[in-house]
Amino acid sequence: MRYILLTLFLKLSLFVSAQDSCRLRISLLTCSPGEELYSTFGHSAIRITDSVSYTDMVYNYGTFNFDEPGFYTKFIRGKLLYYLSTEDFASFRDSYKEEQRSMIEQVLNLNCSEKLKMVGFLYKNLQPENKYYKYDFLFDNCTTRLRDLLEKVADSTIYFQHVVKPKTSFRELIHVYLNRNDKQWSKFGIDLLLGSKTDAFMNNREVMFLPDYLMKSFDSSKIGRKPIVSSKEEVYNLSVLEVTTHFLTSPLFIFSLLLIIIIPLSFSKNTTVYRILVSFDSFLFFMTGIAGILIFFMWFGTEHVMCRNNYNIIWALPTHAITAFFIHGQRAWVKKYFLFAAIADIALLFLWFFLPQELNTAFIPIILLLIYRGLSFYYSLNRYNGKPIRTI
Repeated sequence: MRYILLTLFLKLSLFVSAQDSCRLRISLLTCSPGEELYSTFGHSAIRITDSVSYTDMVYNYGTFNFDEPGFYTKFIRGKLLYYLSTEDFASFRDSYKEEQRSMIEQVLNLNCSEKLKMVGFLYKNLQPENKYYKYDFLFDNCTTRLRDLLEKVADSTIYFQHVVKPKTSFRELIHVYLNRNDKQWSKFGIDLLLGSKTDAFMNNREVMFLPDYLMKSFDSSKIGRKPIVSSKEEVYNLSVLEVTTHFLTSPLFIFSLLLIIIIPLSFSKNTTVYRILVSFDSFLFFMTGIAGILIFFMWFGTEHVMCRNNYNIIWALPTHAITAFFIHGQRAWVKKYFLFAAIADIALLFLWFFLPQELNTAFIPIILLLIYRGLSFYYSLNRYNGKPIRTI
């Protein structure tokens, strides 16, 4: 029933608007980032106010069905479908206000023909056969869809201006938001899975995958000779406290502390310490191998293009998950394997700043641990109570 009423409303709006399309007011809404990871980068939507039919609706391309069968599998594999939905403006505004997220509105400087085309395009996209699309965080999301929508309805060419410094990569802008919200562990995981394609430099259109930069682009750009934005105002402004970075809980500090603890313990000949190190080595290489398997899966088993060509695979070898079970045996091939892995990790550190991919600095203490423990095992030729003792 709700869908039928909405369809009737849109058809009526199109009919009324056709009589006086200039009485439509179309604007871009930009919502500030939230505290949760999914809201860290903000949100964009289109608002259409019709002074003839007295309607005020928000069109939102950022909707998905959490109860969809296989939700998590589809999300991980990059097959999750998002869709266009509508909501009255008051409800949309109140929900973001409740989350303490500010909202800015830019009224778009469109002529009557362009407004009609936008309403018609949105109506068409609301149909069940058209409303769904395959979400891509960087290239096809709730924000880029609005950029594409404006390009489709504009009667003249749109000239997008630079809003970031030249040679800015996707990863750099992602880091800006993660650092601002002190999401250091999220940044660690994202940098682990995103490959070198994320370090490509963005052009004027690509930077608009983030709501703030879509807003900035609209502010400075033109449709033909006229500005895209005719007016701009804050719907409401909620002051957000600056988040202080907690270094003591950051991945870099935690893994560095672990490195500092493990190195002195490696020189101990105490049996209890030895057993602790045996368990630690197996855990370290096994978890690193699991990380490598995840990298390999995201690279080859999903449709996430930005997870390909991931240089983290050099230190997070998937084979570590298997060899971790043989690390304290005496097989010659196992020792040679860990020597090879250590050499590869050392080479990676030397080439750190020359790789086509920016690696997270929190990976460095992990890599140093892998090098040290791998070489320690390779050179453990002496025996203590029938067990190898580290001599490195």
